[in-house]
Amino acid sequence: MPSTARARRSAGLTSPPPRRLIVALSLGLAVSTLWAAGSSYYLVFHDEVLARFVSRQSAMQFTYEERLGRLQRALDRSAAESVAARGSVESRLAALIERQALIEKRQGLLSGFSGAAASIDSPPPAPAPVADTAPRVRKPFPTPGLRMGGEDRVETIGHDPAARLSRLEDSLQRVAEAQSRSVAGIARQAARSAERFRDLIARTGLSPARFDAPPAGVGGPLVPLGPDAFESALADARRQIDEETHLRRVAAALPFRQPLPGDLTYTSSFGARLDPFTRGYALHTGVDMRVETGTPVQATAAGRVTAAEFSGGYGNMVEVDHGRGLVTRYAHLSGTAVSVGQRVEAGTVVGFAGSTGRSTGSHLHYETRIDGEPVDPQRFLRAGAQLVFAD
Repeated sequence: MPSTARARRSAGLTSPPPRRLIVALSLGLAVSTLWAAGSSYYLVFHDEVLARFVSRQSAMQFTYEERLGRLQRALDRSAAESVAARGSVESRLAALIERQALIEKRQGLLSGFSGAAASIDSPPPAPAPVADTAPRVRKPFPTPGLRMGGEDRVETIGHDPAARLSRLEDSLQRVAEAQSRSVAGIARQAARSAERFRDLIARTGLSPARFDAPPAGVGGPLVPLGPDAFESALADARRQIDEETHLRRVAAALPFRQPLPGDLTYTSSFGARLDPFTRGYALHTGVDMRVETGTPVQATAAGRVTAAEFSGGYGNMVEVDHGRGLVTRYAHLSGTAVSVGQRVEAGTVVGFAGSTGRSTGSHLHYETRIDGEPVDPQRFLRAGAQLVFAD
């Protein structure tokens, strides 16, 4: 065999290439062709590919920048809302503190309404078909969960400032409404008391206007009250209380007290009667009351003594001027205890009962005169029976 191969090579004859070599050469050719095609494509389309790549990168960058912008704007908006919310909380809290101070001030005004006189109480109230249900506020209102600190204001509101502030505002609103109802009730009470005093004075035959003081010199620009319910009710309450206080003082100055202690026994009334001496009809200018000699006789109202002497048929008499044309007389006294010009108060002893002058026995002759004209004293005594006097 070797000799045969050598013979073939010497003769110039060769064997076909192996199969593997052919496959390798084919693959190398294909790769070279592909590389050449890719290189040609890259060289031809290089600019277009690069432009597409840059465009995609630019689009991605723009998208990211837009998202970042939206996030930044949302963050800024959230921060602005947080600042605004905090400012709103602080503003509402400041308004609450101011309103709380106003409510406490109003409560002080309410506590100042006493409505009671020092020397004479109101007459018994007349029956009313509807009871007064307005609350009577006399104690300071509690502060509904609101601290007055400065630096810790927000902390006192809690984790939900808006809800907490709303509850506080509602609470203060209820307190303010209760105060308005209370002062309105005080005004109604004062108006009823004033009306009772007015009726009491009218029963004596006197007009309350008789005791009105002359108008004082007042004036100034007109500044109407605002729509605030409390301020309107407060102005009305003050007006009613002033009227009631005036009428109370008028009633206290009228001869409503009894001139004698204990139960009164009348032996002769006011008006026409048979005269005990002439047995003919005559005007009796007062009332006679049975009493033991020496019993103290008291002034029925405050005033100034204008007579304390023997006066004809009156015997020993004391006359007291109570002002506004109103005078009382105490006659047939066994003795006097005051002097002319002396100031006396209601209940002051002015003399002692007796039977001096034109008298048939120990008794007190008691008169009331208005503008010099005698009027029935029992008008005043009956009206005074409805009052409770403070001794």
